[in-house]
Amino acid sequence: MPTIETEEHRSLRQAVSALGKRHGRTYDREQLWSEAAKLGYLGVNLPEAYGGGGGGISELSIVLEELGAAGAPLLMMIVSPAICGTVIARFGTESQKRDWLPALADGTRTMAFGITEPDAGSNSHRISTTARRDGADWLLTGRKVFVSGVDIADATLIVGRTEDSRTGRLKPCLFIVPRDAPGFGRRHIEMELNAQEKQFELTLDDVRLPAEALVGDEDAGLLQLFAGLNPERIMTAAFAIGMGRYALSQAITYAKDRTVWNTPIGAHQAIAHPLAQAHIELELARLMMQKAAYLYDEGDDVAAGEAANMAKYAAGEACVKAVDQAVHTLGGNGLTREFGIASLITAARVARIAPVSREMILNYVSHQTLGLPKSY
Repeated sequence: MPTIETEEHRSLRQAVSALGKRHGRTYDREQLWSEAAKLGYLGVNLPEAYGGGGGGISELSIVLEELGAAGAPLLMMIVSPAICGTVIARFGTESQKRDWLPALADGTRTMAFGITEPDAGSNSHRISTTARRDGADWLLTGRKVFVSGVDIADATLIVGRTEDSRTGRLKPCLFIVPRDAPGFGRRHIEMELNAQEKQFELTLDDVRLPAEALVGDEDAGLLQLFAGLNPERIMTAAFAIGMGRYALSQAITYAKDRTVWNTPIGAHQAIAHPLAQAHIELELARLMMQKAAYLYDEGDDVAAGEAANMAKYAAGEACVKAVDQAVHTLGGNGLTREFGIASLITAARVARIAPVSREMILNYVSHQTLGLPKSY
């Protein structure tokens, strides 16, 4: 894989960075979403034949990282174009592609993603949301939690399970559920998180869906699911790296200007070295994220899975450390609303927890990469 970004990627970074800085930390989500869509950034990873930019997760992760570094991240980019757009582009029917991809690319429609359940947590094999046939239709029943942006999404891509007629075992399948489908309910989850996108618990009470709501092949659900989860991890890494860069830039500016004795505090190694270390760790996390995106775009799903998990882990750790050091550098000012860093303390933790915990990633690496036995 290339270790230095192409001129095209550098130009994309510069352009998106300029857009993010125009909006800044007090950005309006709808306005930024609309402008990013008009400039082609939201659909940069989707096929050109359906109104996208023809790029990949490599390009989309650059967009999200640079918006985050400007203090204006768009969380729904992880969900709508990255997860849902990718799954539909790779596995959707021609009708689903024509119906959704152009609209996801130009930002006129968005799609949420529901996989996590109250009793399943990180164990996707325990998903209990089930789909059963009723004539030509499907009936979907279950619950989901921590689903982002359901209130602003036109539909939600729900991960359910159907019964295999040969073995009787449940197998994963993905369904597009319109927001106004009868029996599809939502409840806002109050979060100690300063984010423009809200979190929801969903209930599906025999939601009737037509046959064409099923995405792709009923027997390829697991493959389709992981085709969406790898971009999710890569984009979460981009989200975390952007956030860490924003916090670090605020701390650097402050450390250059703030003078307590005779020199700016940034001249003291107790301030300078931790900031330098935070920068190094963010850069290392970005390299792993770029590797994961490259492998995914090249179609190597197995290698991309390993790299995507490592990238998400590294970015989450680097983000938490960068935000913590930024707050510490500003001292009391780091906890004020004026400087806007304290709100990142909670947000940074999300990168460690979601969409999969750091412990589950360590489990994955220990038994998938190192060949160690499972404890579960």
